[in-house]
Amino acid sequence: MCTFTLGSCLLWLAVIVVVLCLLVKLYLCHAGTEIIVPLVDSRTAFKAEEITDNSMVLTTDIGFENRGKQCATIMDAFVRPQLPYEQYDGLETRGHAELVGVPREDDYFEAYIIQAKGYKGGLDKAAIRAQVRLTARKGMSLKEAVAHMPDFNFQLIWLETGRMPCHYRQVRIEVPAAEVANLLGVELVKD
Repeated sequence: MCTFTLGSCLLWLAVIVVVLCLLVKLYLCHAGTEIIVPLVDSRTAFKAEEITDNSMVLTTDIGFENRGKQCATIMDAFVRPQLPYEQYDGLETRGHAELVGVPREDDYFEAYIIQAKGYKGGLDKAAIRAQVRLTARKGMSLKEAVAHMPDFNFQLIWLETGRMPCHYRQVRIEVPAAEVANLLGVELVKD
């Protein structure tokens, strides 16, 4: 006759739990995760929109692919321009991000599911429109302010999730002053 003690029962229970955890881990490794890849190198050229005497909106569309085995969700995205007044105080910069084809007037980003690569019946790509509003300061017109502006960058920051817990990622996009000046038909001034 076989008798079990409390200690041996707890040991067997611990072994079973460890084996189950390992099996789940192996399954998850096989099932994979989401892999969101920003396609920065193939982003669209900057376009000038909403041009007034003292402001303009620069836009570029950045594609995203899910190259993983599981669907992913881009839950939030925003644009953070990096042109502090210490670098150049002639322009105020404000950023905005939205899904291409889903324009919004508020600063809310509508979450979007990107299916796994090769998933039948779903899209494995998305595109986010990054917008930077440039507003002239110190009594200058937009053309005067842009003529003196330096190159600057902005970060596109997004919150993604899928099988992995949600986490922020970012890419940095350079905004050449010459390109902005060209959009306005202005020549840059060497300061």
